[in-house]
Amino acid sequence: MVPREPDDSDRPESLNRVERPDAPAARRNQGVILAVLADEFRDARSVLEIGSGTGQHAVHFAAALPGLQWQTSDRKSNHDGINAWITSAKLGNVAPPLDLDVLQTSELRGEYDAVYSANTAHIMSIAAVLRMFELVGRILPADGLFCLYGPFNIDGKFTSESNEQFDRSLRMQDPDMGIRDLTELDQLAARCGLVQVRRYAMPANNMLVVWQKQGSE
Repeated sequence: MVPREPDDSDRPESLNRVERPDAPAARRNQGVILAVLADEFRDARSVLEIGSGTGQHAVHFAAALPGLQWQTSDRKSNHDGINAWITSAKLGNVAPPLDLDVLQTSELRGEYDAVYSANTAHIMSIAAVLRMFELVGRILPADGLFCLYGPFNIDGKFTSESNEQFDRSLRMQDPDMGIRDLTELDQLAARCGLVQVRRYAMPANNMLVVWQKQGSE
């Protein structure tokens, strides 16, 4: 398992008595993320979450947005925890996780008009980030949205001292990890038919960035 940001991660920190992974940061950020997604996904019917982690975000968002079918996904190692949250929540609009590794997955079953991912780009290699954008570009229809949450740089600069320290710690663990610059992500997105349309400042020096799939001319 690769490490995640210590103060804003949705990966497991502990297991409670019913074997649901509990990430306190997921509880802290889910409210502000939901406020954005409720507006951005207002016209969506089916959302793919890439890297569902503990599954806490999935059940929280699905419960608050009952008209939205939420498809979880992650590597096999995280499926038990995600399924524990889904089972406990007893919701009809959140689906068990797909087995998804962006470096190994080229096609997915199902149709999705939106994609969501949180705290993933900085723990992936840049090659994996590109593969994620390629996958998103293939599955989204014209005008579909990709919402990506996490820490980002702007114009080659860190947005905070804590993000700079976090980036340094990531690269010490694995030189392929690190906070991504939005200019670079926009370039990757453009190769996949996506363009940045909005970004939102979030707590803990994070952002939620929205790209939209462009329609055919």
